[in-house]
Amino acid sequence: MAASGTATDLASVYRDLHAHPELAFQETRTAAIVAGRLRALGYDTTTAVGRTGVVGVLRNGDGPTALLRADMDALPVGERTGLPYASTAHGTDGAGEAVPLMHACGHDMHVTCLLGAAAELAARRSTWRGTALLVFQPAEETGDGARAMVDDGLYERFGRPAVVLGQHVAPLPAGLLGLHPGPAFAASDSLTVVLHGRGGHGSRPEAAVDPVLMAAATVMRLQGIVSREVAGSSTAVLTVGALHAGTRGNIIADRAELQLSIRTFDTAVRDTVLAAVERVVRAEAAASAAPRDPETVLTQSFPAVVNDARAAALVERAFTAGLGPGRVVDPGPVTGSEDVGILATAADAPCVYWLLGGADPAPFASVRDPETLKEITRGLPSNHSPHYAPVIEPTLTTGVGALVTAARAWLPVPS
Repeated sequence: MAASGTATDLASVYRDLHAHPELAFQETRTAAIVAGRLRALGYDTTTAVGRTGVVGVLRNGDGPTALLRADMDALPVGERTGLPYASTAHGTDGAGEAVPLMHACGHDMHVTCLLGAAAELAARRSTWRGTALLVFQPAEETGDGARAMVDDGLYERFGRPAVVLGQHVAPLPAGLLGLHPGPAFAASDSLTVVLHGRGGHGSRPEAAVDPVLMAAATVMRLQGIVSREVAGSSTAVLTVGALHAGTRGNIIADRAELQLSIRTFDTAVRDTVLAAVERVVRAEAAASAAPRDPETVLTQSFPAVVNDARAAALVERAFTAGLGPGRVVDPGPVTGSEDVGILATAADAPCVYWLLGGADPAPFASVRDPETLKEITRGLPSNHSPHYAPVIEPTLTTGVGALVTAARAWLPVPS
């Protein structure tokens, strides 16, 4: 591996990125670090693709193009890991609010692993031929980044890949990879619902229409959609993640706002859930004699990530041959969401996207039973938690190796 890809060097890069997180479409410092390192490795490097994205291209003779993708953005979360390199950064979100910043989803690990893979591919050109297309994507957390890069001419400017490859760190034991063929990550829909009441004094509720009571009834009724309108053989998740209303205890507000997150794998189930949300919201508003109809706005939507079965089997065989037996598990479908599938659909290329174990492997050392493995995993801090942070090793070495191995599965060895 080239000097700029050594384990010590990459660990230093990771700690730096972790300590300096940036929100969606604000990843200017991260993008500059990525671009500088790619250029030093000999990649044709372009910045500001899809606003803050970076693309690196390494052409190595005739052959197919393999796209390797990493996302760069962080979250508005205050870090509580206690790590010496923990983030203390603050920023301003899209609504103009001051927020703490943290790489609570592990995108800093994704970037570092792809930089390591870039160094490995550049240093060992004699072992493959074709084109390595490295995409460092902004704004995954908002679901906008992949689409922004595609709309900015990603494939017209840099060529269409034969495959889209990538990984997401997760609380599996470090050293393991999780790969599931077929629907692997759920589709995501985010909704904002505004319920209108009639404001008044808290001592005279009869003269007002209370949107807080309306919102409480709506939240409770929404929770019946999955349990009573989605078949047991299907999967859906509906979460009301935020409820905002009022300013003081003795004032009845005139509006309440709900923010919803919906995850599905099947488009028919998605349609059922979205229609039920609209029906429930309108019915609860009518039951409360709301003075105005409620407003439901779809604020974010991206499709399920579907791993092509043949491509996934090819990559899994490569993982076993290159990384050793017993390193790949099937985690089943993950109800978390990702916009990487947009890159594959836009290119009309197969997608292979896997989980990268990032948890301390010690508690899992003697575990062989899959159910026990899942039970231990459920007790660990997960992505988006203020306590979440992968162990640097062997996560980093495994992640670099997985990306390089998957790329080489598509980029043939010179004859």
